[in-house]
Amino acid sequence: MKTALHLCLLLLGLQVQGQHRSDINDEQQEENLCHFTEDSYQSGGENLAHVKITPSNADFAFRFYKQVRDEASNKNIFFSPLSISTAFAMLSLGARSNTLNELHKGLAFNLTEVEEQEIHEGFKHVLQLLNDPHREVQLNMGNILFIDDQLKLLQKFLDDVTNFYYSEAISSKLQNSAEAAKEINKYIETKTHGKIVDLLKSVDDETMMVLINYIFFKGYWEKPFNNLVTRDSDFLLDDKNSVKVKMMHQSKVFNIHRDEKLSCWVVEIPYKGDATSLFVLPDEGTMKQVEDTLLKETVSNWIQSLKKRKIYLDLPKFSISGCYDVKSLFKKMGVTEVFSDQADLSGVSEETRLKVSRAIHKATVDVSENGTEAAAVTVIELVPLSAEFPPPPHITFNRPFLMIIIDKTTHSILFMGKIVNPAAKED
Repeated sequence: MKTALHLCLLLLGLQVQGQHRSDINDEQQEENLCHFTEDSYQSGGENLAHVKITPSNADFAFRFYKQVRDEASNKNIFFSPLSISTAFAMLSLGARSNTLNELHKGLAFNLTEVEEQEIHEGFKHVLQLLNDPHREVQLNMGNILFIDDQLKLLQKFLDDVTNFYYSEAISSKLQNSAEAAKEINKYIETKTHGKIVDLLKSVDDETMMVLINYIFFKGYWEKPFNNLVTRDSDFLLDDKNSVKVKMMHQSKVFNIHRDEKLSCWVVEIPYKGDATSLFVLPDEGTMKQVEDTLLKETVSNWIQSLKKRKIYLDLPKFSISGCYDVKSLFKKMGVTEVFSDQADLSGVSEETRLKVSRAIHKATVDVSENGTEAAAVTVIELVPLSAEFPPPPHITFNRPFLMIIIDKTTHSILFMGKIVNPAAKED
């Protein structure tokens, strides 16, 4: 009987909470944002293994986004490209021949530019940097293998997933579908701080291994919104329909860029610590134009063009999630063999032929102005009057927009999304 390898990708997206800081200066110089092209880096002799994989990971992020966009029609989108890349890169340690080639190509790795060993060294370095306990943002990323006690894995595969991906390996009775699902769901709930619960309804009774990657991010705005000025407002779904949302507001100095060619605003909203976000607001009717040109070069140009300027900023509060059939999406990206009876995962186990039967990915995001601890705080800011010319632009995110969350330490895109309806009730 053909044995299936069940690959499961899990993560919690983001819980963003504001936190009042009286020492923030609007004119304070921020460190430069990351660029996504390899020649942008100057290592200065430092061992920056992650630099080698950053351009490929960015390419993959935008390719995957476009596949999701084509299937999502008019729904919210939110996912972690880094979680998906990491999980499949870890799986590639056990792939051979054409199965391995398809995985490399699907993940946007060109072995003439980066060696296979460098790919895994790069992910190892990313994991080290993301999980640094001294970071200001709360960021945890990890991997785990649930292995059926009947499956004998090759020692080299176990050694490699431990060495490069710090993966835990847990022996489990996966043939007991109900108990296995319960055990895995409990692990996921713990690692995502209760944000993803009961993801797996059951485990296929032929499953011999479940591979999980999770990522949890919680950041505090460097310039928090005052919840006392949040108001009900209209968010335009299209030219005929709108929904009521809680619209946050602040008038401060941000890094912004107006892309006249693509007809969109780009606003950087940084977090405390080494993480930031780009919010992209296309003009009415230009969302597809902006999406079609989403490439690492486009985002790199936006970042390099950012300029400090005082703006009136309106941003809705929202809480959305996305759940995706990665198997289906990867097949459309040319990665097919690993899911078929032709799969060569002989580097995982010599005794049992394996294929990936299922690959799912779930992400959630919460964007708000304040954490609960700061809910009762009143903030009054006084600034000198000035005759500003031209007047500050008023950038209102009251129609569909894009969101990209970037880790500045590893130059990684942690999350990407499109918010078309902040009030939508997701599954």
